[in-house]
Amino acid sequence: MAESFGTDAAAYDTARPGYPVALIARVVHGLPDREVLDVGCGTGIAARQLQAAGCAVLGVEPDPRMAAFARSRGIPTEVATFEEWEPAGRTFDAVTAAQSWHWVDPEIGAAKAARVLRPGGRLAVFGHVFEPPAEVAEPFAVAYRTAVPDSPFRGPARRPVEAYRRLYDDVADRIRGTGAFDEPQSWRFDWERRYTRDEWLALLPTTGGLTRLARGLLQGILDAVGAAIDSLGGGFTMEYTTLGTAAVRVG
Repeated sequence: MAESFGTDAAAYDTARPGYPVALIARVVHGLPDREVLDVGCGTGIAARQLQAAGCAVLGVEPDPRMAAFARSRGIPTEVATFEEWEPAGRTFDAVTAAQSWHWVDPEIGAAKAARVLRPGGRLAVFGHVFEPPAEVAEPFAVAYRTAVPDSPFRGPARRPVEAYRRLYDDVADRIRGTGAFDEPQSWRFDWERRYTRDEWLALLPTTGGLTRLARGLLQGILDAVGAAIDSLGGGFTMEYTTLGTAAVRVG
């Protein structure tokens, strides 16, 4: 699934949300040279924000289609998984992973980040937690179960922020286990975004449970969700929480 998001890289890049400005500022705060390695950079959504904040960003991305799109938007990107990527002696002021660290082997990720970070450099792992209102989520779940009854993805069960926070706490434990970082910090940013019907239906096919569905099955789900949004007046407000775990490489 990690390599299924590049089916339509341009659509992915257009539909997926960026990251809070305050989060980007926290990532780059205090970095001396602002040389950043972005792990699983995808189409470069976070990388471009970091670049706009004055960073020189190198992306690492396993999907050649996503990597090509990132390059087309000005992000130098090397095709590899982080586990297999060869730093060739290069080191960085920050290693970031935006919505991608869960694809990295937890036994390897934090230790490899430590190896490529300069002393005082920052590892920052972050991603969004979101769920549309019940009036949208429930019709989606029904349509998804109808279309793909055998899928392990059963539609959007309620996903409290606390459950995701525990995942980031696990990342913090892995970072502590390396002995190479100071005490990890927990980050949280709450924000919201208004979606029109078309904007949400453009985002849905870029999500993990839908990227590999046959077009006919996908269309049935989109029709059901579109009708639900129409019943709300053609749009809804999404409440986002962006969580993160970050730590500084000790000398």
